[in-house]
Parts: sequence; structure tokens; C-alpha cells
Amino acid sequence: MPGTSQTIALIDAESFYASCEAAFDPKLRDRPIVVLSNNDGCVVAANILAKRLDPGIMFKPYFQIQAWAETMGVAVRSSNYELYGAVSNRIAEIISRYSAWQEVYSIDESFIGLQGSPGELEAIGREIRKSVRMLTGVPVRVAMGATKSLAKVAAIGIKQTPSLNGVLHLGRYGEAQLGVILESIAVTDLWGVAGRTGKKLAAMNVHSARDLRDLDAKWARKKFNVNMERIVLELRGTPCIPLELIPPAAKDQLIFSRSFSKKITDRHDMQQVISLYAQRVSARLRAQGSLAGHLSAWAMTGWADTGTVSHSAQASVGLSTLTDDPITLTKAARVLMPKLFPTEGIRYARAGVVLTDLRQADGVQPLDLFRPEFEGRGVGQALDQINQKFATTAVGVGLGGMKAPPGWEMKRELLSRRCLTNWDELLVAAA
Repeated sequence: MPGTSQTIALIDAESFYASCEAAFDPKLRDRPIVVLSNNDGCVVAANILAKRLDPGIMFKPYFQIQAWAETMGVAVRSSNYELYGAVSNRIAEIISRYSAWQEVYSIDESFIGLQGSPGELEAIGREIRKSVRMLTGVPVRVAMGATKSLAKVAAIGIKQTPSLNGVLHLGRYGEAQLGVILESIAVTDLWGVAGRTGKKLAAMNVHSARDLRDLDAKWARKKFNVNMERIVLELRGTPCIPLELIPPAAKDQLIFSRSFSKKITDRHDMQQVISLYAQRVSARLRAQGSLAGHLSAWAMTGWADTGTVSHSAQASVGLSTLTDDPITLTKAARVLMPKLFPTEGIRYARAGVVLTDLRQADGVQPLDLFRPEFEGRGVGQALDQINQKFATTAVGVGLGGMKAPPGWEMKRELLSRRCLTNWDELLVAAA
């Protein structure tokens, strides 16, 4: 970035999944909230009120906490990925108004580049918090430092110090004060330091962020890797991990897989699964502007299922020409059925469809002689437009075109309204 007073700001949402739920349901505000994993299995998100009631709530199975939640007035919701994705996109767009340099790091985090004094930038941070909260209802924190790693350190400080009101620029502290801050942070709490690495560092008497900062950078690279060297330098205020201003390149493999709400033992149901998953992964293929040359599918039983012997099956097929057509991909997936479902009685718990040998669509021009029957008719593009306008699964082809969800679809019995992506689930305002 141009200029000498470079600052990296990390904007992350507070308890993002739970905050999204509260933003669209006023009855949930000021209530403890937990959000469950696929098939309502276990807790994957919780707001601060829920964590205060039970600091160990994360990843507990739902059946173990169901009675406790009802007794304590804890709101429980299924994962509403459609809502969270839509809110995430809105937050990223709002943040982009404050900087020409933005990296959307995850569904609830963005880095941006800023210039100015700590006082000026903290004022901008408060304005970002205000704008995001007003336009989406989701609270965010704004943590700033000279590097990405220091911005992550500032984020830890914000979480531990409520009096900061969600905004902190580490540039407000002198060298001695910053050293005290880094000394108070365990090395395993740092961005990019995993548990196994933390154990190895502890054996070298490196326990705090300050200990890591004071290591010889070249020695850290020799003992670990170049990423550890970069973290050491970043903790000293030397930028080594730049903002990824260009979106990541298209993926070289696309997968759509899910666990079932109930075991599948019928061949027709498995055909429906494979047809539906092939169409859903083809939508992802078109979204990134790619064509696929190879398709594979797999299915397996549950590891804890005592009702059948453990079994898994996998098969693959090459495509005659690169394609993103949902009909062609569905037909190819159906060809694999004899290998995926060799006999009745197997209790399948999970399946998936995988596309590989991906190429950018604008770089492939197949001859008409080898073009599949439905290629060029724009079936996939038409499906995408309809589904984007009315609902994510408004229409499909063959066994993938179901008006009502099949009984084996992922269980989400506590799902809130998908009010930003589904016309049938728009919010109703009461006055």
C-alpha cells in the first residue's frame, strides 16, 4: 500500500451465527443463543450469554443440553447457512466503503488497509461499528495494528477488555506497554500457531507472544517454517503477510456432501441423493465459471451405527467433454449407482459428489461434433437464475427437481426463517 503510516484493521463479527439469529428475531435479543451443527447434532456457535451460563457449551451434543436449554431459557437454532451467507455479504460490502484495500478472510472476518493516526483510525473504527450495526443488526469489533498478526492481537485485547467498546488500535501504546500486552497472551492464542506447534514452542521455553516476538527470526524459520518466521517479524511490526486483494483462484475440486437425517436403505432414495447432489455441485461449478472433465461419487455408513456392518463405496467416471450442464452431470452420476449401491440392506449415513479436472469455461471451445445433447441450451444458467430469484432449490431436473424436501435431507428442525434468500420466508413486521 502507498504511504508510510500503514495500518491493518481486522473487522470481525461478534458471535456471528447467534448475532444473525438475534438480528432478525427481536425476541432473541438479550437471550442466550446456541446454534447447532448439521442434522442438529452439536453446538457449533453460542453468544456470550450462553457461554456465561455454561463455559463448556461448545461442541456439546444437543441431546445432552436440550433439557438444560429449556430450563435456562436458552434459544436453540439450527444452522441457517443461507441467512448467514447473505448477512456476511452485506457486512463485507459495508466495510468496503471505508477502504480501497479489503480481504474477505472468512464468513465473519475482513481485513482492510487504512492510513492515519491511531486516534483518527479509532474514530473510523467506531463509525464502521455503527454503520454495520445499523444496517445489518450485527455487532462487530474493529482491531488495528501495523500488521495482520498485530491486528489479531488487538482483537484478543478487545475480547478481554469490554471497556474498549469494540475498537482498539495497538499504535496507541508505546514499546514497553506493547511488550506487557504480548506477555499476557499465550503463544497458542496467536493467529497461525496450532496446538502441536504450541507444545513444541513450550519445550523451547516460548510461552507467550512476547517470547515468540523476541526469537531470532532465522532460527524460527529453521526450526519450524517460513510462516513462523513471518509471525515473528509481524509481531515486531514488520508486514510479511500482505492483504490478498485479488479473490482466490477458482478451486480445482468441487464437492457437495451431506449427512442424512435418517439412514438410506433404498436404491431409489440413493438415486435421488446422487441426482440432487450432482445438480447442486454443478451450480457451484457454474458460479466459479468452470467446466468439469471428471465426476466421482461416494457413500458410506455411519461410524457409530450398530444396525449394519461398516461399508463405504466410491466410483468415478470420465466425461466425454468438459461440461457444466446439470443434465449431463446427473446422468454421469446415475451411471455410478451399481457400484455405490451394490445390494439392499446397507444403512448409508452420508454421500457426496465430487467434480475434478476443472478448467475455466472461457478457455474451452469444444467442437459441436462432440458437444453433449443438452450442452449449449443454457439449462444450468436458467436453473441458476430461477433459484436465485425465488429460492435456493426452487427447481431442478429429474429426481433433483422436488417440490418438497425429501425425508432424508439434512435435519434442521429448529431452523429460523431464510428471510434474505427465500420469498416464502420473508419476515413479517408487527406494529
